[in-house]
Amino acid sequence: MMRKFHKAVVFFCVLVLLAVVPLHAGQNHWKDLQSLPFPENYPTKETADRLYDEMLFHRATQVVLWSLPAMTLWAMKKGSEAQFGEGSNVFPIWKDRLSAETLVSTPNSDVIYGMGYLDLKMDGPTVIEVPPKLQGILDDFWHRPLTDVGFVGPDKGKGGNYLILPPDYKGEKPEGYFTFISPTYNVFVFWRAFRGKDGDTKEAVALMEKTHIYPLSKKNNPPKMIFPNGTGQPANMLYPMDFSYFEGLAEFVAHEFVGPEDWSMRGMMASLGIVKGKPFSPDDHLKEILSAGADVGMKMAQALRHGDKLPNTLYYNDRQWHNVLNVLDVEFKQDTYLDIDARVGMFKIGYSISPAMVMNMVGKGSKYPFAYRDADGNHLSGGSSYKLHLPPDVPAANFWSVTLYDGKNASGLKNGQPFPSIGSLDKLKYNQDGSVDLYFGPELPKGAPKSNYLRTVPGKGWFTLLRLYSPTETFFDQSWRPGDFEKIK
Repeated sequence: MMRKFHKAVVFFCVLVLLAVVPLHAGQNHWKDLQSLPFPENYPTKETADRLYDEMLFHRATQVVLWSLPAMTLWAMKKGSEAQFGEGSNVFPIWKDRLSAETLVSTPNSDVIYGMGYLDLKMDGPTVIEVPPKLQGILDDFWHRPLTDVGFVGPDKGKGGNYLILPPDYKGEKPEGYFTFISPTYNVFVFWRAFRGKDGDTKEAVALMEKTHIYPLSKKNNPPKMIFPNGTGQPANMLYPMDFSYFEGLAEFVAHEFVGPEDWSMRGMMASLGIVKGKPFSPDDHLKEILSAGADVGMKMAQALRHGDKLPNTLYYNDRQWHNVLNVLDVEFKQDTYLDIDARVGMFKIGYSISPAMVMNMVGKGSKYPFAYRDADGNHLSGGSSYKLHLPPDVPAANFWSVTLYDGKNASGLKNGQPFPSIGSLDKLKYNQDGSVDLYFGPELPKGAPKSNYLRTVPGKGWFTLLRLYSPTETFFDQSWRPGDFEKIK
């Protein structure tokens, strides 16, 4: 009798341990799951509870990875509205460039940004009056491009009126517009403009401020446009990385049109309590699972992007420079499947996408090689110092720049300098042959010119984008290659 009792106690203790042992990598975890008891092929209550929780955890991580494109823009919209106000007529412009005070994924500190958001559910069909020579893109909230705007768009740089229709629109299409149907109620309006030769921003800002956005129903009496200056404003436009990620996702799902994106994934969300038309109210146990799922899901995304798990991203076989968009289709479609890993890799560190970004157009568009390792293959550290050599004739007909980003959230690295970027628009010290050496580290390296230096932050890993605007032939044929980040001993 006692022997049976002891066996029962041991068995119970094993079950308890299995239930409370934290998730961990490696074979032991999988063996633990495989060894859970199924007497007579039926799960015990403890086995069923453990496996169900495990299933919910994995669903949570996969929902995070799947929803990154949408949550990136939803967080940007909510952060913008909190700082600058709501409405399609509110169009923040970073009139004095975008500094690290504004938290947003991989911003460009060298150009002028304007970012706005349409709500077609609230406003219905919406008009965007675009002035001549303005450049930008319109994306739905799954980052599917509606159209380029400007020189590579239908207006060909001459300007024009764009009409954006909601996904459930049933009426006639009015004439006199460049008309597009958005698959989502929310639409991202993203303008970019270059500074003048002397770095002046006034002309670019004045051009953006000629934009008019209003509901078609109010075309005879449109609301006045508001153009807040975003420079230096502490707007947090990043998606959260904890339980609140799912709160934001539930809010997004409640507001948005039910499209054909992935009904199976919506089923996975439903098992987590996120269903359109129903309140999101998880109990404490589910909150714990979702919190862990958000954290680990983000770390999975980080492992894909910065852990060398994405194939075919290197630009060169002998350098540490990667392609952010290693796809030819902006919706990440391969011949027979959706490249979900490449999509995660993109939206872990960035936002906005257009056909022009994946096309190889000599002298047009832009390219964005990025690096997160030094010449020795080690991740770039905030506590170390580096030198980056760029050979003469950097292949950028317009301009080039190097920008530092926080390794965790991909926002501009807040390093105490006015902007975490440096490039051809700055007054750099060049070498006699026309090449240039740039320096990075917590302190100015000995002998390095201050004009060529960007500060890093000890304890914060970082990565960089090398932006090439209007890339020339030598970039595409790889006769010009950037150096790697050489650690200064």
